Amino acid sequence: MIDQRVFKFPGVKSLTVWLGLLTFFQAILIILQAQYLSEAIVHLWKLQAVGTIVLPLVYFGLAFVGRHLLTLAKNWLTYPFVEKTTKTLRKQFMAKLFDLGPSVVAQKGTGNVVTMGLEGIDKIQTYLMMIIGKVLDLSITPWLILIYIGLIQWKEALFLLVIYPLIILFMIILGLAAQAKADRQYAGYQRLSNHFVDTLRGLPTLKQLGLNEQYAGNVYQVSEDYRKKTMATLTIAMTSTFALDFFTTLSIAIIAVFLGFGLMDNTIQLLPALVILTLAPDYFAPIRNFANDYHATLNGKNALTAVLDILQRKTPDDRQLLPASDPVWTADDDIRLNHVNVSYDQDRTTLQDISFDVHGFQKVGIIGASGSGKSTLINTLSGFLSPQDGQITVRGTNVPHLDQQAWQRSFVYIPQAPYLFHASLRENLAFYTPDASDEAVAQAAERAGLSDWIQTLPDGLATQIGEGARGVSGGQAQRIALARAFLDDSRRVLLFDEPTAHLDIETEIELKKTMMPVFENHLVFFATHRLHWMNEMDYILVLDHGKLVEQGTPAELQAKNGAYVRLRNEMAGEAPEQ
Repeated sequence: MIDQRVFKFPGVKSLTVWLGLLTFFQAILIILQAQYLSEAIVHLWKLQAVGTIVLPLVYFGLAFVGRHLLTLAKNWLTYPFVEKTTKTLRKQFMAKLFDLGPSVVAQKGTGNVVTMGLEGIDKIQTYLMMIIGKVLDLSITPWLILIYIGLIQWKEALFLLVIYPLIILFMIILGLAAQAKADRQYAGYQRLSNHFVDTLRGLPTLKQLGLNEQYAGNVYQVSEDYRKKTMATLTIAMTSTFALDFFTTLSIAIIAVFLGFGLMDNTIQLLPALVILTLAPDYFAPIRNFANDYHATLNGKNALTAVLDILQRKTPDDRQLLPASDPVWTADDDIRLNHVNVSYDQDRTTLQDISFDVHGFQKVGIIGASGSGKSTLINTLSGFLSPQDGQITVRGTNVPHLDQQAWQRSFVYIPQAPYLFHASLRENLAFYTPDASDEAVAQAAERAGLSDWIQTLPDGLATQIGEGARGVSGGQAQRIALARAFLDDSRRVLLFDEPTAHLDIETEIELKKTMMPVFENHLVFFATHRLHWMNEMDYILVLDHGKLVEQGTPAELQAKNGAYVRLRNEMAGEAPEQ
């Protein structure tokens, strides 16, 4: 039930000690509460003066209040630890995703990763808030009560001792069934999250193709599948709760029968009998609370396992192999890939036997049909993915991957949809160079073709953009990304991952006029399926199903009349030649 990795969190050991002490004193108060309440009832039963019950009732009230104050104290101690731990987990999770790059997203799915980082952490918070206290309560309270009952009447204590493991065994059987159901439910939840994100991403395209209603049926089936898994899990949970209540109530009833016979045979007095009968429900209360919360914490445990599994993934630790003295790319530098293989998982190789050599300032086009591996190659060049085999050489230095600090300080990565932070336009433009002057930012914006648009904004460069703020079109977002490249002249390597894939051809042509001056004195890797960009390239890499089938200058590839020419013929109608 409890993931052992929980006890490796900072502060958990001291918290456990304090909670254990508080639980011990709480169990003592539970015993005192039952003792003094029984004494008051016995005094009333014997028709003694009302004054004889005042002191027992005062002691009972103090024990009752103290018991619940200790519960508040345990929650008060636990909450700061849980809050700090979950915040740390969220930060570590986001940092790990950044280090691992898109490989983990490709394996787990975008929706799953987003859900894991947001709702999953919230479920972990609930799990940690409940599980430590419940386990300690289960480990301490019943046994102190059992010892006290054993000092009063050993037969009833022996019965309680024998019945307890049977209840636990039965709960384990139902718990394993619930765990299996919960695992399938969580997997269904992840699948539903991925489908939801995919639907949002593809909704405009689906509507244009008239397939939105058809795909709605697919979403309905996934949702219905998740509903069924949830109901199956709840059925097990309700069954186990009913079974636990039944067995514990039956056990208390049997104890009551034994005590009744003892009173009739005069083998036990009324006071100890009432104490035992009062303590019997508290003896079973920890396991009942544990079982009731078990199902509520299953998703939290699954979320914690998923998050910790990602946090424990290995990230490259050899990130300083390239000399950091001068990260600026020059005309004399070169990068070479030799028989490189890249995969997102161990079962399937995405890029196979990739070899090419690029020298100085060149414009390198990467072209291929959808799914040919263009984005994977860009992710490898940016260091987001590490090759499984092959050799990479940068400036004469052999490196196992390009997740090198010196290399990362030398390039700008421009994806299909550049991320815009919820901040001012100026802060977004100066993402790579936050210390840039206002004059430099304005010049970069002008070179990127943003000046006319900025003049229409109410607050100019101070206008808030990004999520929840002013909307920005796809073309404007790409221009902001270009302005970032203009601002930082030390980054002379540009990595473009189909930057115009979601733009209409008119916007693309306008953007192209802005982009071409950026390419001067830069090493450019430009992945696209738009053919007219190839006319601007110095060198072209042709990918097909993860393999580099051709490479060379546009003239050389045209003369070969091979894969490049066939691809041009297949895609000729997609965009006009420029």
